[in-house]
Amino acid sequence: MVPMENAVFKFYIPVEIRYSDLDPQWHVNNTRYLVFMEQARLEYLCQLGLFDGQSFLDLKMIIADVHVSYLAPITLGQKVRVGTRAARIGNKSITFEYRLEDTDSGELLATGEVVGVTYDYRSHQTIPVPADWRQKIGAFEGVDLSA
Repeated sequence: MVPMENAVFKFYIPVEIRYSDLDPQWHVNNTRYLVFMEQARLEYLCQLGLFDGQSFLDLKMIIADVHVSYLAPITLGQKVRVGTRAARIGNKSITFEYRLEDTDSGELLATGEVVGVTYDYRSHQTIPVPADWRQKIGAFEGVDLSA
């Protein structure tokens, strides 16, 4: 796995910081970072044609593990973007990495890692990572992620 500081992120989304994201210390509450990463992950999957955004029963992923490193506070009005990449694909899981950055300065505000397990919501069972997911993610990321 490529160390986070050397990783290439090809996919970013902008995040609007809202008043409701703030905590009493006037910076973004720690729980909101997970929401930002979730939105980036969903848009990543949609962009690659792996989810159409219509039925969550067709999402094929459930979250198993989350890690966030908070490096600098995010404040109201700050322009922020979230980078997302698939760093590793296992038999039944995909590890996503995230960079939350100040859009103007490029300052790294937080990093994150989420392990998503491929899952069939109708049968309530884990499933192997679909071959087309491997192919599409590998092609987008520019790496061979075949099993």
